[in-house]
Amino acid sequence: MAGGGDALRSLLRAANALLQQRRYHAALAVIKGFRNGAVYGAKIRAPHALVMTFLFKSGSLREKLKSIAQATYTHSRNLAYFVFTYKGLLAVQSRLQGKKIPFHSFLAACIGGWLVFGDNNPINSQIIMYLLSRILFGLSRLAVQKGYIPQPKQDPFPLVVALVWGTVLWLFEYHRDTLQPSLQSSMTYLYEDSDVWHDLSDFLIYNKHTDSK
Repeated sequence: MAGGGDALRSLLRAANALLQQRRYHAALAVIKGFRNGAVYGAKIRAPHALVMTFLFKSGSLREKLKSIAQATYTHSRNLAYFVFTYKGLLAVQSRLQGKKIPFHSFLAACIGGWLVFGDNNPINSQIIMYLLSRILFGLSRLAVQKGYIPQPKQDPFPLVVALVWGTVLWLFEYHRDTLQPSLQSSMTYLYEDSDVWHDLSDFLIYNKHTDSK
């Protein structure tokens, strides 16, 4: 027993010593990036899938749990693969050119995005839409910081809010098929299901009336 414990402690010391080696830092960063991508993807997707599945999807409990597990796995795997690819390509470019430049980040992310998120499925679509909204805000702020557009005299957020809500409800009412399915489900629940009821049960307690058999 003691010998086994000594061997384990020696192994841990060797592993910790390896982690402190600067020459292996880039490769180790890629590995940890893979780990962090997997963990973060699971943390983000699991609660979201749980809520959306039980709110809007029909089916047995087993089918719902399977759907949650599949969505969580896909998000976790894709994010892990992307971080691994992105950081690996950054390290390669930096090694080849002897330094890191801004274009390296753009090119590495483009290649990683194409390879990992290029499949047009619901999970990838949600991730890209999440990023796109933040990119638009970020580019707008950058344009002001660089002086490409003047600093607004008033906070433009209320105007942005009005345009976003006006546009999305117009699309929902008249071009619904252009919206992402989960958004369609949410808006149907909010704006259409609230127009229909039969008695107090599906007016206050349940969303939809179910006839007893």
